[in-house]
Amino acid sequence: MTILDRYIIRSILGSVALVLAIFLVLGALFAFIGEQDDIGIGHYSALDAFWFVLLSLPQQAWEVLPIAALIGSLIGLGSLARGSELTVIRATGVSVARLAAAALAAALVLIVCEVGLGEFFGPPLQQAAKQHKAFAKFTDMSFGSGGGAWVRDGNLILNVTRQSLGRHFGAMQVFELSPDHRLLEIGHAARATAGSNRTWLLSDYAESQFTPGRVLASAGGERVLHSSVSAGFLGLAVVDPSDLEVSALWRLISYFKANALDARPYVFAFWSRVARTVAIVFAVLLAIPFVLGSLRSAGAGARTLVGLMLGMIFFLLQRLIESGTIVFQLNPIVLAWLPTALLMMVALGLLWRTR
Repeated sequence: MTILDRYIIRSILGSVALVLAIFLVLGALFAFIGEQDDIGIGHYSALDAFWFVLLSLPQQAWEVLPIAALIGSLIGLGSLARGSELTVIRATGVSVARLAAAALAAALVLIVCEVGLGEFFGPPLQQAAKQHKAFAKFTDMSFGSGGGAWVRDGNLILNVTRQSLGRHFGAMQVFELSPDHRLLEIGHAARATAGSNRTWLLSDYAESQFTPGRVLASAGGERVLHSSVSAGFLGLAVVDPSDLEVSALWRLISYFKANALDARPYVFAFWSRVARTVAIVFAVLLAIPFVLGSLRSAGAGARTLVGLMLGMIFFLLQRLIESGTIVFQLNPIVLAWLPTALLMMVALGLLWRTR
């Protein structure tokens, strides 16, 4: 690696670090403001809110790093173009392919950072933040293995093992007690959806009622459960697929498929994490044709605006596809790769034209 390569890589990584720091500061500020309504509930204090936001920062960094890579690359390479350094570099015979190779080396460093955040720091710290918040706000709560949550609501004891989307949960168990703490009923639902007016719709619900002389069993129905436990409350304890690391998602996919269960949310989350990481390469490469073309003499503000617009399109497209994959039962693998594939085609197409 030459001095020129190191100089380009340093310019890209420095700008990406600056953009990422700005994103995290703003994200932490808005997250802390959003926690104000919860401060004062139970033992949840302003210090607890601060720690919740702080522990959530690695997960936020993982989410915004592809966008930060795009904006930072535009700013870093754009500053070289604005100072005529890229012009001098090109005049010495350095090709676009050579610039792309240096940018690719910077992208590989960012991928290592993304993998570290997404696999080792973000998910465990995010879950620790949620559990700390739940313990501070609520007392009748405990956590089981595998991301399950146990909570008592009056004479009801609820157990939820997973969360697929915001108001949708799965494998909810219901234990109903009498006023003198005798077990009256045990129920199990394959899916649970939070409704309005403190209700839950339990699908594929099977129950066993304990009477003095016998046990009455029924299966395959639905039940409307009245409980003050909200989806937001359980969401503090149950792990969302998008918050799981790749290794955990792979194990869950294998388990769900082995038991003939719907694994689409986890398949999408798995390939979405992989595709999001790969997208960093094309986000960095996309900056090259811009700074060698229409944005060569533009200021940092214009390059930031362009990068932000492209990044937001990528982010919103991914979120839209995530909802459509589950709701409309579309192929999760194809759609998880769709935003990255579009970014790849745009980046490589513009690079080819630049040559």
